Amino acid sequence: MRETLRRTERALEQLGAAALLSLASYLFVGVILLTLVLMLTVVGAGVLPETVLMLRRMAGFKRRRVALWTGREIPEVYVPLTGTLGRRVRAGVTDPATYRDLRWLGLHFVYGWLLLYVALPVFIVGMLVDGVWCGLLGRRAVVLPLVARIADLEAAWSGALLRASPEAERAARLTERVEELTVTRAGAVAAHGAELRRIERDLHDGTQARLVAMSMRVGLARRALDKDPETARKLLADAQDQADEALTELRHVVRGIHPPILTDRGLVGAVRALAASSGLDVAVRAEGVDEGARAPAAVEAAAYFVIAEALTNAAKHSGAPNAAVELARTGGVLRISVRDEGRGGADDSGGSGLPGMRRRVAALDGTVEVVSPVGGPTVIEVELPCAW
Repeated sequence: MRETLRRTERALEQLGAAALLSLASYLFVGVILLTLVLMLTVVGAGVLPETVLMLRRMAGFKRRRVALWTGREIPEVYVPLTGTLGRRVRAGVTDPATYRDLRWLGLHFVYGWLLLYVALPVFIVGMLVDGVWCGLLGRRAVVLPLVARIADLEAAWSGALLRASPEAERAARLTERVEELTVTRAGAVAAHGAELRRIERDLHDGTQARLVAMSMRVGLARRALDKDPETARKLLADAQDQADEALTELRHVVRGIHPPILTDRGLVGAVRALAASSGLDVAVRAEGVDEGARAPAAVEAAAYFVIAEALTNAAKHSGAPNAAVELARTGGVLRISVRDEGRGGADDSGGSGLPGMRRRVAALDGTVEVVSPVGGPTVIEVELPCAW
């Protein structure tokens, strides 16, 4: 009986909220009429997108109420109202979801109140009948569950009106996907440009400068060879040192493009070498990563740089003496987790390198999740899709 009463109370609450929303629907009709009138003027163009957003919020509230009652989510499928005013107006007018929400708004005004008016007498009569029935025969009546059935009916009608068709849902998902790819492509282009500028700067300030110095020393050694062989030998020794340093810096630049160790040892071997030189006590655990076909070079390089950046941050900022790296291959996804027990508080500001990490991963349609509460631990989890 208690469970029945609790469910009945929840049903009345659901129906009461529906009735209040019906009242709001009635008031919103005035907003719609005002928007239509203002559309005849220049001001109305700016009002329309805001009216559509208000309509979406009301429909979203109802979707959440239905999901709370039924336990089944109703996805929101809308064309984004972004960009210039003209694009926002066009999106609001051409989006089929706008007319779907308007249809729900008009019908909900009718059945929202109607079902509440039916449910209240049923509840009152049910309480009276149940008391008499139980007192006389010692049994429970079955009237109260009808209130929950009415709430089920209201939720079913609202869900059917607010749920997008499969075609509309696919179209909206496609639009959302295109916008997401546009953003990630812009990030990839920006990251690529920054990488090219870094390589150019390293070559200009490092390798090129040393090659110029080496050329000058070789030239001076040639001039001094006959007159002062000792000076010539010293200049040639300096030139050889410059050549060695230039080669070292050139290898560093090449490693920044694609670490040769990935080609030689694979991702797991490269990560173990990276961990050994990080200055921390790093435990590396891998599962099924280098088994079978290897991941594409771009995916391996992104995984390597993400781990390198994460370990560098841990060594510089966390204060932790150790860290743990986990790599796992699951289907077509490479999962990476880097954890340290340091002080935490990592975010995208303060030169942490996280924005660059996110751009590099987003360019491959991957995801980055950073959990770093103050006091630690810091956990960076990355997923990179790849073809194996």
